[in-house]
Amino acid sequence: MKAEGRSLHHRAKNSAVFDVMSFGARADGRTDDSNAFMAAWKEACQSTGRAHITIPKGTYIIGPLKFSGPCLNVSSLTIRGYLKATTDLRKYGFGGSWLEFGWMEGLTLTGGGTFDGRGARAWPHNKCPTDSNCKLLPTSLKFVAMNKTVIRGLTSVNSKFFHIALVECHNFKGSRLKISAPETSPNTDGIHIERSSSVYFSLSHIATGDDCISVGQGNSQITITSITCGPGHGISVGSLGKYPDERDVSGLVVKDCTMTGTTNGIRIKTWANSPGNSAATNMTFENIVMNNVTNPIIIDQLYCPFTSCTSKAPSRVKLSDIYFKNIRGTSSSEVAVALECSKGIPCQNIYLEDVHLDLSSGEKQATSSCSNVKAKFSGTQIPPPCT
Repeated sequence: MKAEGRSLHHRAKNSAVFDVMSFGARADGRTDDSNAFMAAWKEACQSTGRAHITIPKGTYIIGPLKFSGPCLNVSSLTIRGYLKATTDLRKYGFGGSWLEFGWMEGLTLTGGGTFDGRGARAWPHNKCPTDSNCKLLPTSLKFVAMNKTVIRGLTSVNSKFFHIALVECHNFKGSRLKISAPETSPNTDGIHIERSSSVYFSLSHIATGDDCISVGQGNSQITITSITCGPGHGISVGSLGKYPDERDVSGLVVKDCTMTGTTNGIRIKTWANSPGNSAATNMTFENIVMNNVTNPIIIDQLYCPFTSCTSKAPSRVKLSDIYFKNIRGTSSSEVAVALECSKGIPCQNIYLEDVHLDLSSGEKQATSSCSNVKAKFSGTQIPPPCT
């Protein structure tokens, strides 16, 4: 049957809507609707006119699925339904994903729908917090080699691993997202960005068990604004330097964000004894509110979360031209500002301007801790700068 026959209706002469219900989806919360989703995608991808895929309200069991291009004219995916991931981990490959979108240009995902990773049964199998050779659980939404992508007004809950991951994406915009998982859920980063450029995330709420947003290696021109984070591990750059041949990070802006009850606020973390020589430079963190945050500002160049870490070799990731401006609020730990840089390549051009962080308890003044760095301070400095 031709695409025109199975599409819900024509919006214009050269535009068609492909409704997954027309391809056999049941949306009853019991039937596996994966085949219907893939059939709708395949016909839309081959359509010669502008193709719009729609997922009506209802509960769908699907996955894992790969929506791959290149497609001729798929321009939008409207998700109004509640999508639930299969819980059978045997169906996912090592480091795989539940839903993957790849090798396309100009795709928009909207509609107010929900992606439920159903991670509770998978989390006990996650050994990554203690084992460096762990088997990775699947990411909920993975975008690979996508260009000019927009995701807006969607919800992701209880991912098995990362909620949203970008790899080699360019000109990507995400806004009005709601991301949540229990505070105790392991490695459920809200958004992870790697080897991407011109990425913009804004106006979103993230409450999870790991970093609300993590900026990995090989990124440039990343803007993160108006994010509400907590619980979670804050907004992190890194970890960097774990693998050889990692690319540099540059042009990161994080501004107008609020952290509440998080383990960290703004964190930059690089591995000790890193095998490569990468750099993270030209990064600005501005107008950030910290509410009862354990480590509001932290640079950690001795990062290693495993008990087996024994190397004393310094990190070889170079950190430079980093600006912390108008950071204010409360710290739940005594050390509110920790700048622990590499003794092999000390941090250069670290600027703190108008920092005011009081202890949450109100009992005494917070402190600063520094090593292998000569930071430059201006404006208000509470706690007092370390020397």
